[in-house]
Amino acid sequence: MITLLIVAGFLVQLLLGRSSFGAPPYVHLHALLFFGWVFLFLTQVWLATKGSLSLHRRLGWLGLLWAMAMVVVGISTTALTVRRGMTPFFFQPGYFLVMNSLSIIAFATLTGAAIAKRRQTDWHRRLMLCGMALLTGPAWGRLLPLPLMIPWAGWGPFVAVMLIPLAGMIADKRRTGHVHPAWLWGIAVIVGAQLLMELVFRSQLGAELYQLATAGSPGAAQAPRQFPPLPPGFPPA
Repeated sequence: MITLLIVAGFLVQLLLGRSSFGAPPYVHLHALLFFGWVFLFLTQVWLATKGSLSLHRRLGWLGLLWAMAMVVVGISTTALTVRRGMTPFFFQPGYFLVMNSLSIIAFATLTGAAIAKRRQTDWHRRLMLCGMALLTGPAWGRLLPLPLMIPWAGWGPFVAVMLIPLAGMIADKRRTGHVHPAWLWGIAVIVGAQLLMELVFRSQLGAELYQLATAGSPGAAQAPRQFPPLPPGFPPA
């Protein structure tokens, strides 16, 4: 379901003509790396289900390196986007920079914790799902009407992301009568990251990070705490 959601989010934008293959090379690298992770995750689930645990464990170490690369590429892609002055108009540029960066760091934190708990499979799979839930944020951002949610566009994907661990908690409660603590730790990381985004964005640190990221670029001309201009024709008459 998570894979279908992510694919649907990006496919819808492509079909509507809001995305294209004419993006800069770093955007294609980002897409290949992140979609590659999704299919690596699917492969790992399939291997674990089939009992091929030896190969599952070996690929797990590849996954650790992959996740580290995702942090570097994810933050770099975000920084390059704000440097070009291409922040989506329903996000303040400073918020967009902090939101994407902290989201990928939170994903890597949960994934790293899941790998550390690999011998405790009950913890491992739930923490991995919480990390994957964070990766659905950009897909939700393409499926939800974020332009209509200004100035709370950053909270729409967060609420949608939370549905995944909450669904896991409900399933646990129905199946075993109690909620596994891994879900609570996962939710704590997701909620903590969201609150930290707000704090950093509204702080002097957030302003300084934006200045550092955009120095000498067109993005420096954009006020980090103001929404970019609305595109022509929006809102529709």
